Amino acid sequence: MGDEVSVLIVDDSALMRNLIGRMVEATPGLVVAEKAMNGIFALQKIPRVNPDVIVLDLEMPEMNGIEFLKERKKQGITIPVVILSSIAARGAEITMEALALGASDFIQKPSGSVSEDIHTVKDTLVGMLLGYGGQHRRSQGKKLLAQSEYPKKDESKDRPKISGAPPEPAAFPAQIRKPGKTEIIAIGISTGGPDALRTVFAKLDANLAVPILVVQHMPPGFTNEFAKSLDRVCPLDVKEAEDGDAVQPGRILIAQGNKHLEVERAGLSPVVRLSDAPLVSGHRPSADVLFASVAMTYTNHALGVIMTGMGRDGAQQLGTIYKEGGMTLGQDEASAVVYGMPRVAWELGHVMEQVSLENMARKICDVAKTPR
Repeated sequence: MGDEVSVLIVDDSALMRNLIGRMVEATPGLVVAEKAMNGIFALQKIPRVNPDVIVLDLEMPEMNGIEFLKERKKQGITIPVVILSSIAARGAEITMEALALGASDFIQKPSGSVSEDIHTVKDTLVGMLLGYGGQHRRSQGKKLLAQSEYPKKDESKDRPKISGAPPEPAAFPAQIRKPGKTEIIAIGISTGGPDALRTVFAKLDANLAVPILVVQHMPPGFTNEFAKSLDRVCPLDVKEAEDGDAVQPGRILIAQGNKHLEVERAGLSPVVRLSDAPLVSGHRPSADVLFASVAMTYTNHALGVIMTGMGRDGAQQLGTIYKEGGMTLGQDEASAVVYGMPRVAWELGHVMEQVSLENMARKICDVAKTPR
């Protein structure tokens, strides 16, 4: 105990509490603060154990997840919450309600201790807990294990960066042509994305006349509700992308879970195409696939934006947008929940400017509206 990120696990299933508890205990930099079987017990334990992050089931007796989030808001508790979401039909809707009530992110519940999705769930959950919990610790002025202090055996290229000097970017690659007027905006984002996109989309100019395509890593079945929840806070139209949708000004299309999103010019007007092609950079949808397609179709009339997320999806092909003469932005380390994807892109020299989450909407609008 000490400088690790402490986790409160709230779930009425003993099996799930133990499963999540083992994932936490097996991860350097994380520690279980306490476990609770419903929202009432969780609220009683928070003042005593003061966790850095909460893992919350939504369906529990006496006080469920939604009720807990409402009470959390009322009591002014700022500890970040990651939702454990079931795959049931109503799961997506309730999960989006939870995000609207202040939960930071969600992950689909693993289907059991021997299920094949367990490793994927563990990697994603652990990244979220280190990211959100670490951000909360910093905001509270608490110490945090530096990356170098993790046991060596567990180091991986995808471990969220916690502290240290900002990396130096590589030299910019050469551009084939000078940037032209922005005709498309492509955004790649992962862990930390639901919150970050709400922040950015709420602040976009209502008169931004440039289409936006978004790859947010998210399981299938959730992206439609996610697009609807963003549409409620955004002055522009937001919808889940469907194959053949027109790419038009003032419209934001969100990639479907488990489908790659690309753009093609069909006759005069560009449309989006969805595909079941193999995973790229470990993902479907993949930001690399979107960026490559946008670079090919729009050359120097594209703006590529890479934001918070684990790993490196999008970092490589953001460089293609840049080389073709497009503009590129990356989220900065201080405001990213996980400075993974934007870090790799920055180190490759593919990001022209790093921007804070707070300023991202303004910067996107400024770049898109600048005549070139």
